[in-house]
Amino acid sequence: MDTRKEMELWFEEKHEDFFATKIRIDNVLYSKRSDFQHVEVVETKGFGRMLLNDGIIMVCERDEFIYHEMIAHVPLFVHPNPKNVLVIGGGDGGTVREVLKHKNVKKCVLVEIDPLVLEASRKFLKQTSLKLDDPKVEVLTMDGNKYVNETNQVFDIVIIDSTDPFGPSVPLFGEEFYRNVHRILSEDGIVVSQFESPFYSSEFQKKMYDTLGSIFKLVRVYNYHNMTYTSGLWSFAFSSKKLHPVKNLKKDMMKDIKLKYYNLDLHEASFKLPQFMLENLESLE
Repeated sequence: MDTRKEMELWFEEKHEDFFATKIRIDNVLYSKRSDFQHVEVVETKGFGRMLLNDGIIMVCERDEFIYHEMIAHVPLFVHPNPKNVLVIGGGDGGTVREVLKHKNVKKCVLVEIDPLVLEASRKFLKQTSLKLDDPKVEVLTMDGNKYVNETNQVFDIVIIDSTDPFGPSVPLFGEEFYRNVHRILSEDGIVVSQFESPFYSSEFQKKMYDTLGSIFKLVRVYNYHNMTYTSGLWSFAFSSKKLHPVKNLKKDMMKDIKLKYYNLDLHEASFKLPQFMLENLESLE
């Protein structure tokens, strides 16, 4: 009998009732329950360290650069002069890390509702959290919905780096929330939102697309591929007061920043959606 195999620990994230992602775990580094969720950091076989919220994969060291580069650089390479950036969610710090690669950014405000996400990331996810204490960054531990409702600060870019639409993240997908985001955006402001899976969340995408379209002048959806998220194909929504994500792309700025996934060709290609998504969103550009 192979006793070593019997002692193996596997993490399984189930999707609906017919599909699961399964990854071998070598060690549990952090496990605490906050007022909002169960926060864990595990050491995995082949994927590096991984952040889990209520058993759902949030961040994985092996492929996190894909998500964070695509959520941050797409709007940052479109806006003509992004100085003030707001990140809601994203307590692991990966999005903040990418935002600060743009030298014209003067301030980045991070609003994370769960202090344990910040604690776990600072201690065990140095790869993503290394810029959380940068002088340009202001970290606030509070509800993002409450923040946008009360703040009078104006931002050039708002990035909604939220978890899936359940638990504490539910308000971050509502119409009132996005009307407040619109209010605090500059006249050429952009908001990019976590937009779920086109395969497993088509109804959600349609509803959110309609909501965003009722508030913002321009809304487009773009895709990227990630190893550890459901189905491997995931989406972001790009909403703006006037800037187009492709027509206003600043192609001359790319030479100053070295990245691992994002590039200008991919930027443009990511907005070319498969036919089933176009039909679902009823948007033939």
